[in-house]
Amino acid sequence: MRYSNATNYALHTMVHLMLQPRENLVGVQELAEMQHLSPTYLSKILTKLTKAGLVESTPGAKGGYKISRTKHEISFLDVINATEGDNSLFDCSIHHEGCLIEKVMWQAEENMKSELKSKLLIDIAKEAESKQE
Repeated sequence: MRYSNATNYALHTMVHLMLQPRENLVGVQELAEMQHLSPTYLSKILTKLTKAGLVESTPGAKGGYKISRTKHEISFLDVINATEGDNSLFDCSIHHEGCLIEKVMWQAEENMKSELKSKLLIDIAKEAESKQE
């Protein structure tokens, strides 16, 4: 089980945006340089975050991105679902009623989702900020 690089970059982007004052817009160039990415690639990730309602995009020369929801509402799971989708990680290849293997895998996935939902990005952002001081 492995998350895509896009999820990695999305999580780092979101933490960076969390550290900005609410009214601050951060350009895609700055966000891309911070992670050594091409702005084109990061733009695709930011589009997914925007469609998920996690960030707000303002076009134009002075435009950029900012967090669109209350910072204390955004979990790791929100970002993962925005980039990876909300599909199940396991799909039983033998389609039969009451698969015990699928039941175990589903429960493990639900436990993981619950844990990721309980972890807020703002907590990580605050911890990162305190390490910079």
